[in-house]
Amino acid sequence: MAYDLLVRIADGLGVPRGYMGLAYDTDESPAWQTTIAANAVPVDELTEVRQLLSHSATITMGVSSREASRWWQPSSRIPTPVPTHVGFSDVTQHEHIIGVLRALDYQYGGGACRDAVLAQTAYVRAILTSATIVGEAKLRLRLALADLQNLAGWTSFDVGLFSAGRRLFARALEEARECEDLSLAANVLYRLGRLHLHRAYIAEALKFFQLGQLVAQDADDPLTIAMLCANEAWAYALMGDRNKALSSLGRAQDEFTRPRTDHVPGWVSFFGTADLHALMGMVYGLLAPTGQTDDPARAAITHLAGSLNLRADGMTRSRTFELTALASVYLDNDEIDLGAQAGNEAVDLAERMRSVRTIDRLTPLLAAAERHPRDERAVALAQRVATLQAGWERDGTTASGKRVG
Repeated sequence: MAYDLLVRIADGLGVPRGYMGLAYDTDESPAWQTTIAANAVPVDELTEVRQLLSHSATITMGVSSREASRWWQPSSRIPTPVPTHVGFSDVTQHEHIIGVLRALDYQYGGGACRDAVLAQTAYVRAILTSATIVGEAKLRLRLALADLQNLAGWTSFDVGLFSAGRRLFARALEEARECEDLSLAANVLYRLGRLHLHRAYIAEALKFFQLGQLVAQDADDPLTIAMLCANEAWAYALMGDRNKALSSLGRAQDEFTRPRTDHVPGWVSFFGTADLHALMGMVYGLLAPTGQTDDPARAAITHLAGSLNLRADGMTRSRTFELTALASVYLDNDEIDLGAQAGNEAVDLAERMRSVRTIDRLTPLLAAAERHPRDERAVALAQRVATLQAGWERDGTTASGKRVG
């Protein structure tokens, strides 16, 4: 009856945990799909070819009548064959695939690639279970699995599947620790912090960032420490603790300039000068008093604009976040024209993203625009944001409940 023992049995035999009634499972494909595929009555290949040819001819000639019942019938889920032997070139290929998936997430949002990430996670797990892998190649592949689970958690968070994201992050953290890769473990803790920051669990988010700092310090990873400190500053700013927010920002800048190795892992390689400027802009924007121009507000505008100038075309989601924050600061400081311009650009980008998180982050912009009910530009922007958010809510794709801009 021990949960941990059942987990070890499931993992040892390569059985998805959900099949044993264990909720802690990353394979979210319905079990009935696999069951149907496994119990389908096989036909010989020639019969299969003839059936396909007949079906193709019927479709091509336009004489087929579609039945509504066909649309809900499940397709067979046949697992991709797993190689018997895996070497370094195979592992390198999987690492490259992770990089491609991560780039898709950055550019189009988690909704564009989450299913692909989960499928690749299941495939790598199957390889580790049944293929012959030795030495360093096996360790690298296990690390790739941890990285995939981390990315799966991130894409789940991005589409509003917060509980699934938490489970996937927990698995990624376990795998990273077992592989003794402290940099990846710290990165998972950073992403857990971001999930809970978004959900307005600020104190819990702060603890995840601080745990991540401890691990990153043990890894002697200054880039990850800088990232975590900058996000810690964001949490403190949301709490209204100005001194601690500025102190954390100062440490983030110091760590960012520390010498580091040439090899930067994919899970943290995104964090560059643009991201540091963006977080500094977010912090200063929160510290600036609403309705008046002062140094924090000007600093927020400077850093957010600087971040946007450094962004590559593929970083669509980050550009959307930064334009949203920049527009909000402009509007709160009565620079309506600049605020409306940046805000409309943010909405333009958000409309192209498959990201619930991006839609959620428009909420502070909506509030800032609504504080100018007599200005046509602000009113029009508020209507655009409200219409976009309402459209996602009608589709059932936005996350309800707490959220932080």
